[in-house]
Amino acid sequence: MSEPLKSTPLEDRHVALGARMVPFAGYNMPVQYEGVLAEHKWTRTEAGLFDVSHMGQARLNGEGALALLESLTPTDFATLAQGKQKYSLLLNDEGGILDDWMVSRPQAEGFFLVVNAACKEQDFDIIAEAIADDESGPDVEFEVLSDRALLALQGPKAKEVMADLCPGAAQMYFMDCGAFELLGETAFISRTGYTGEDGFEISFPAEHVGELWDRLLSYAQVKPIGLGARDSLRLEAGMPLYGHEMDAGYTLVEANLGFAMQKSRLERGDIKGIDRIRAQKAGDLSRIRVAIRVLEGPPAREGAKILSADGAELGIVTSGGPSPSLGYSIAMGYVPPAFSAVGTALKLEVRGKPYAAEIVSLPFVPNGYHRKPKA
Repeated sequence: MSEPLKSTPLEDRHVALGARMVPFAGYNMPVQYEGVLAEHKWTRTEAGLFDVSHMGQARLNGEGALALLESLTPTDFATLAQGKQKYSLLLNDEGGILDDWMVSRPQAEGFFLVVNAACKEQDFDIIAEAIADDESGPDVEFEVLSDRALLALQGPKAKEVMADLCPGAAQMYFMDCGAFELLGETAFISRTGYTGEDGFEISFPAEHVGELWDRLLSYAQVKPIGLGARDSLRLEAGMPLYGHEMDAGYTLVEANLGFAMQKSRLERGDIKGIDRIRAQKAGDLSRIRVAIRVLEGPPAREGAKILSADGAELGIVTSGGPSPSLGYSIAMGYVPPAFSAVGTALKLEVRGKPYAAEIVSLPFVPNGYHRKPKA
């Protein structure tokens, strides 16, 4: 018998707004309100509000927190200053990807983690086991923040809303973070998101998140957005999704996520699966994640075969569908490096028939991040 679905603190509000609810990562979640296409386009032009409270949140404190994080990931966190955030990956012993994380330092002490909903129990168990296995090492305090909800405000008008609601947060740049007072509560806010647009992720006490949800929706620029548009938006942005573009069978080199591994860590060699990773970076690579534009025929969905121009099977599509912003279908998948150059002609097999496609660059849609001007 399957376990009953969990709920976020906002489930009643989603239902009251007419959301169509579906099971996702063990939770009852809104897939759409007025429709995926309308919600997608609204987020690209205005501001969309996402309930992502199913994600896992945790804190790591103590003298050994830095060493613990670096033992599990390929990222250099010694350089992560207060007020900054980094994207990172949880690796297994072979360098395979167990999950992807956002790790930040909103306050002077410790690290703040946001992990995928479907992987959070696994991730938190791995952290706890790593702490238990290092009993003689420096102290590490690990706290799962089950009392906090998470909202994402995404889109070009998000900054207008945040400037009115929390002016200090609106002063941040892309990948900045901080602790702010918001509606009388402490909020951990980062200027980031999963849509490719400018936006903010807001960690807020679950007990009071309904008040924040209502307040955000009181702005004319803001509408609630479901999981359907979240997926089409992240696809246009070229964002990988765990269980699709990455899992334990893929390395960061294959997944084209090399930016999660700093040169300092590669040189030190203290990364799980380092021999495999170094060999792949040196050219011993059989597949790599690419972006594909569909030139004819129906959308190519997950599992569709990727063929060379002359029909040889190369790999499979990991995510695909129509692009509301571009007006044609797009996909991501894996092909041998020899077929990964932009402009390479391919075919995608849909329902047994091949259709023309080509390799393009990522992201499909230019991002709208609010980056700090270069000096």
